[in-house]
Amino acid sequence: SMSADLEDPFILLHDKKISNIREMLPILEAVAKAGKPLMVIAEDIEGEALATLVVNNMRGIVKVAAAKAPGFGDRRKEMLQDIAILTGGTVISEEVGLSLEGATLDDLGSAKRINLTKENTTIVDGSGESNDIEARVNQIRAQIEETSSDYDREKLQERVAKLAGGVAVIKVGAATEVEMKEKKARVEDALHSTRAAVEEGIVPGGGVALIRALQSIDALTGDNEDQNVGINLLLRAMEGPMRQIVLNAGDEPAVVVDKVKGMSGNEGYNAATGEYGDMLAFGLPDPAKVTRTALQAAASVAGLMITTECMITEVEEDAPAAPAMPDMGGMGGMM
Repeated sequence: SMSADLEDPFILLHDKKISNIREMLPILEAVAKAGKPLMVIAEDIEGEALATLVVNNMRGIVKVAAAKAPGFGDRRKEMLQDIAILTGGTVISEEVGLSLEGATLDDLGSAKRINLTKENTTIVDGSGESNDIEARVNQIRAQIEETSSDYDREKLQERVAKLAGGVAVIKVGAATEVEMKEKKARVEDALHSTRAAVEEGIVPGGGVALIRALQSIDALTGDNEDQNVGINLLLRAMEGPMRQIVLNAGDEPAVVVDKVKGMSGNEGYNAATGEYGDMLAFGLPDPAKVTRTALQAAASVAGLMITTECMITEVEEDAPAAPAMPDMGGMGGMM
C-alpha cells in the first residue's frame, strides 16, 4: 500500500541521514516497550537502518513509518523545528549536542494521528503547546514583513498556514460497504468543491451563473457570418446545464430558462423544491473555478471538433427484440 495511518504515534525528528541502525536501537527499544507506533522524519533513511525498520514493521515488533524532511538546507532545519514545536518534540541535531544514541522518549514528539501517502504527510492534532505554536507563528510573520524576496515570502506564508491552519477529520459511516463508498465519494466531491470555492469564490448554482454570463454577451456580434453562428452556438450551449437540471427534475426546460432570464442577480430555479428565488439563500452555490473551467474545457473540445476532418466513434447497436413466445406444442386443442 502507498499509504499508512499511525494512531497516537511518537515522532522522531533528525536533521541528518540515518544509515546505521545501531544509532537507533536505544530509542527503538524504548518505543517498543511503550507499545506505540513510531514516525521518523529525517533528511533520509537508507541502507541497514531502512532494512531493519522494514523488518521490524513486518514482524509487528514496532510499527514504523518514515518520511524525508521537507525543504532543503537552512529551510529544512526551520521546517523541522516547526514540526518539533507542533508536536512537542525536539529535533535531534549534533549542532545542539544531541545524538540519536542518546535520544529518549522525552525528546520525541507525538500526535493524535498521522496519515502518510507517497507525496504527503499529514499530522493531526500535534501535542505541542498552543503558546509555543503561537509564538512560532508570530516569529515567522515578523520574517515575512522583513523579507524582500517574493519566493521567501511565499515559503514563509506556507509555513504559517501549516502551523496555524487546522486539520479536520470527517468520519463516514454507513450500514453497508457499498453505501459507505458512495458517501465517501460524495464527501470527497464536497471537499474538492470547497477547495475550489476558497480559490476563486462562489457563484449562484443550478446553471444560473452561465445564464447571467450569456446575458452580458447577448449583443456580441462577430466579424462575419461564421463567427455569428459560433457565438449563437455558444449562447445556446450556456443554457445547457440549466436545461439538463430542469429536465432531470421532470419539468419543462424552455419555460424555466425563459423565466430565469427575466430575473436578475442570484435568482434562479431550485429543481429540488420547484421554487424560484435566490440560489445562495437556497444553499445552492457553485465554485466559480468549476463553472469557469467547465466552460473553457467545453469550448476547447468544441473548437477541436470543428477543425477535425474525421472522427471515429462506436455505433450504437439497437437492442435485439424480445423473442416470441414459443408454441405450446401438443396443447393446441385446449379451450
